[in-house]
Amino acid sequence: MSRISELIKKIREEYRLRRDKLVNIDRFGAIAKEIESGESALSQDAGTVVVFNASTRLANFSLNAAFSLLSSWGLRLSGWRVIHFVCQGGMSRCVLGSSENHPYIQPPCKLCAAFSHHLYSGSEIAGFEYKRDEDLSNALVGKSVAEMMNFVFEDLPLGEIVLPSLRWRMRRHHLEEDETTLLLFREFILSTYHVGKEFAALADREKPDLVLVFNGQMFPEAIVRYLARQRGIKVISHETGYQPYTAFFTTEDATARKIYLTEEEKTLTEEENRRLDAYLEKRFQGSFSMAGVKFWQNMEGFPASIEEKLKTYEQVVPIFTNVIFDTSQAHANTAFEHMFAWLDAILEVVRAHPETLFVLRAHPDELRPNSTKKSKETVQDWVEETGAADLPNLIFIPPLQFVSSYDLIRQSKFVLAYNSSIALEAVLLGKLSVCAGWAWYSEYPVVISPQNAQEFTQKTAELLAAEQVELPEQFLQVARALVYYQNFRVSIPFDRYLGSHTLPGFVRLKSFDVAELNEQDDPAVQSLLAGIRSDLPVIKLERNYGN
Repeated sequence: MSRISELIKKIREEYRLRRDKLVNIDRFGAIAKEIESGESALSQDAGTVVVFNASTRLANFSLNAAFSLLSSWGLRLSGWRVIHFVCQGGMSRCVLGSSENHPYIQPPCKLCAAFSHHLYSGSEIAGFEYKRDEDLSNALVGKSVAEMMNFVFEDLPLGEIVLPSLRWRMRRHHLEEDETTLLLFREFILSTYHVGKEFAALADREKPDLVLVFNGQMFPEAIVRYLARQRGIKVISHETGYQPYTAFFTTEDATARKIYLTEEEKTLTEEENRRLDAYLEKRFQGSFSMAGVKFWQNMEGFPASIEEKLKTYEQVVPIFTNVIFDTSQAHANTAFEHMFAWLDAILEVVRAHPETLFVLRAHPDELRPNSTKKSKETVQDWVEETGAADLPNLIFIPPLQFVSSYDLIRQSKFVLAYNSSIALEAVLLGKLSVCAGWAWYSEYPVVISPQNAQEFTQKTAELLAAEQVELPEQFLQVARALVYYQNFRVSIPFDRYLGSHTLPGFVRLKSFDVAELNEQDDPAVQSLLAGIRSDLPVIKLERNYGN
């Protein structure tokens, strides 16, 4: 009965979205006609691009679906031939259309395909349907979850390509050997192979100059990126930027978010410093969102019990975790096998330093309120299983207790973090950070980045024993530049076209002049095309925009 209830709930939600016209279905056709009219005056000789984003939406308009579509319109109005590679029931299971609780429910392919019909109205489409490969299916028979992680078929590392998607879908890093995981792993691998086969045929037939994909980590886009790179085709992936309605574009991994500062860019101008300070003032009050999600619902002060305990210790060290199934974790696990291995190492440090109060802060997105995106492998579980909560010099702050991390940082001697942005923000507040996982800022002189577990333990012990911990001036200067560029120069703005939606993460189209969505009039399209023409790995705004 629960499977049927879940399916009915999905259908009702999609109906409500369509009824309320919050996804602007009627607008897509009108814009398509204007795009076609604008194209007719151009010679289509700039090149051919294949656009693919099967893992960012089903039957409503997500931020990344919007970035993809707006970019494709801008490319078309700048002389590019755009081919949308579109799933039309082309996978037996997809990332968003699968359930970690009810794996036998089929994806809502009809709803998704119907929305694609409206979304790509007036566009050139290369659609694909699913066909199961029996040879691959037979090769997977009897394979365990552990065996499928390294599964290779026809020289394609299908297990490796699928693994980040499966961890994201199952909401855990450590996958279980159960029926649900086995089924989804097999179907994801079969679907990956089929998507790759269809894309390879398209690429060999049309010989595109460029491929534009969402994220690049989820298996449909990951196999397309893998095969495109094999053929020497330039690939750009995109993710949500740090500012509202902005996108991050790169030829590398969008989930890694490297930004590559030049020496000149490491020093901000007076105007840039003012703009950054205005942003940070709001940020440190918890007034910010990302991908339409406001993580801090109501930022609170410390409970009296914590306030009293903070006063009784010589020094305070906060510990900031991340979400274990987040796609950034594919890049993070360098010094440690995974985040929980790092926490195990910290536990020994806590036991060895009873004079220090350690405050373990779970990431607020680990159990996101009013969302199905809740971790099945949590820091709270780890605290209970290891007995960490029984240690007198450790306080655990769960994800739904919205205590100000920034107030905690201000009282700290230094900060321990895995790979979240809080480590960099601590530097902006004048505190040294030890970052145990690889992060997008790790390659710059802003945080201490141990190369292995032994170095982490040794460095942490040194800082705990030090009379004072000073933050090098260079760390602060470069950290400010990194945060500025991440927010205002590599976050490409699409806010003139997009408005808010009643559901977090989804958007609607504003009224706008379609003719202005071109290289001459729009900063986003201008920057995107300049980035496509260059050999630089990250697309930046050509100049400062906005207030």
